[in-house]
Amino acid sequence: MSPKPPTPPKDLPADVVNTLNGYSPTRLRYIAHYAEALASHKARGAEIDEESDGDESDEEAEDLPDDVPSKATITIKKINDNRYYYWQWRDGEKIRSQYKGPVDEEE
Repeated sequence: MSPKPPTPPKDLPADVVNTLNGYSPTRLRYIAHYAEALASHKARGAEIDEESDGDESDEEAEDLPDDVPSKATITIKKINDNRYYYWQWRDGEKIRSQYKGPVDEEE
């Protein structure tokens, strides 16, 4: 590992870079997890907007487990080179996840 910190992207605002540089490794990992979840959520929202009908969201709501809130979205997590669907939602300050199933690579 290089003793020098990584070079931030050129289009990342300086105030964001300065703020991140002040955080501990644990907090940075927490922020990275949140950023990934937020990106997945926004990407999923864009996919929903592009769909021609709303059948899929109704279908997802029907198979929503009892302990998962209706505001949950589906995200994909890669673990050991395998991809899995997870329900994900915000619970106060925390992001909660619940396993849904493996991603069918033939979709």
